Amino acid sequence: MIKEGKHDTLEYYNKNAKAYCEQTLVGNLQENYDRFLKHLPANAYILDFGCGSGRDSKYFIDKGYKVKAIDGSEEMCKLASKYINQDVSCMKFEELKDVNTYDAIWACASILHIEKENLSSVLIKMINALKAGGIIYTSFKLGTGYEIKEGKYYNYLTKDEMIQILNQLDKKLKLIDYFETLPSTKRTAKNTVWGNFIIKK
Repeated sequence: MIKEGKHDTLEYYNKNAKAYCEQTLVGNLQENYDRFLKHLPANAYILDFGCGSGRDSKYFIDKGYKVKAIDGSEEMCKLASKYINQDVSCMKFEELKDVNTYDAIWACASILHIEKENLSSVLIKMINALKAGGIIYTSFKLGTGYEIKEGKYYNYLTKDEMIQILNQLDKKLKLIDYFETLPSTKRTAKNTVWGNFIIKK
């Protein structure tokens, strides 16, 4: 699944923020929410890591959770801030410096934009940002290699590959849930399968 080409993922989202938000706000991720939230205490502090439109942040806020939302696209942050009625920080993934701060990190279809060679270093930052026993939810298009589509970089991942990465990072990390889903919106090709990972620190 390798397609060569130039890519500037943030530039894509800056130029297409409004259309992207409109298309993603209609997505139904109820199963993903349920399988994630059942691991969290009431009033948990969630980092929405690459929040996009703010759809998921709003769901968590409405359920009574404390949420910090970040995104690398300035235009996306502006729109998401209005949607969730809360400031969204404009920050790249590699700029995460929080330590022992969050009960959970939600990274839905976000860190798949990180180039393969940089994924482990960002995962380490995410793990460091979690409290002991905290969890990460993340999703990747199922497959191997990478693809550049519409100027965006996509890192494909399999369950076995994720387990291998986690074992290399820290033997104590556990993949506590894995499930596959079909696209929640029309943006993604119908034959795409998403691999959903819930990881415990």
